Amino acid sequence: MNAKLVKSINIDENFDEAFKSATELFFNGAVFIYPTDTIYGFGGNPFNDEVLRKITKIKGRPDWKRYIHLIGSVEILKKYVDINSEKVYDFLLNIWPNPVSVVLKLNEHTRDILGSDTGAFRIPNNRFCLRLLNEIKMPLISTSVNRSGKEPLNDPDMIVQEFGKEVDAIFYSTKKSFFEASTVIDLSDDEPKLIREGKIKFSDLIKSF
Repeated sequence: MNAKLVKSINIDENFDEAFKSATELFFNGAVFIYPTDTIYGFGGNPFNDEVLRKITKIKGRPDWKRYIHLIGSVEILKKYVDINSEKVYDFLLNIWPNPVSVVLKLNEHTRDILGSDTGAFRIPNNRFCLRLLNEIKMPLISTSVNRSGKEPLNDPDMIVQEFGKEVDAIFYSTKKSFFEASTVIDLSDDEPKLIREGKIKFSDLIKSF
């Protein structure tokens, strides 16, 4: 890894340092790259407009698109969304933590902040992410590490080469992983609808609904 470009930390060798650094960066309005249970993601505070603008600029999107948010627990999630069905609540408890992102109706307060009626959330099956999420007790942006129209990058050296001068830190792992995006389902209405199939099959998920 080329540390001259940006602060980069191997989470396998320096877990506590990485966790503390990511926590500080989140609350200081920084943008960082980190591994998840699926692919590497750009991370930051979704309620910070400057963070959103910076990530959107780095990715080169022509206009703002909503990002998936990682969350530490269903109890924390309830602060941001309206879950009025015990069936949905039990379903979320059953499927998470896993690479499954779920679109839910935002509560009034969160709608006003994000300017959207719905948001996509997931509890990731990743030790580093869960430690960070349960420390910040807030949603964390998770969007693929790539320029718009390009394939996501998951090799740490390639990530540093491409984005090392545009983010505040890069957290990486040398452990092998299966880099596949999360399955995304829409639960903003009464019945689950498939938006994108990823690691976990939709047909397997709805068995527990």
